[in-house]
Amino acid sequence: MLVYFVSTNNVGFCLLNTFPIPHPSRKNPLWKRVITLFGRLASPDERFTEWVEAVGMECSELDEEKKNNIIYELDAVVAHLYGLSEKQLIHIFETFHRTWDYNLRLKSVLKYYNFWKKKKKP
Repeated sequence: MLVYFVSTNNVGFCLLNTFPIPHPSRKNPLWKRVITLFGRLASPDERFTEWVEAVGMECSELDEEKKNNIIYELDAVVAHLYGLSEKQLIHIFETFHRTWDYNLRLKSVLKYYNFWKKKKKP
């Protein structure tokens, strides 16, 4: 079995600038959801109270299940922002780390992916 390791010691902006990054409208519900989910993950305790009050978010510790569900939904929403199909999303999980047991996470991400897929339809 081949195992690949990536080192970031020599990654420069010339390489990073070539990566496609979605730039959705600030009115896009997917963009808004990413902000909410990421903000929730980034404010786990009272050190962030002033910031979360300013942006209208909640600040509290997350148990492992809540934290994981936020991460699963974030994965799904970002996949939509990148325009990934369900097949492409599955391929990423299957090939990211060959030794990684991804089944539970993939199943959970697909649940949110399909939820947002239905929500996006006019």
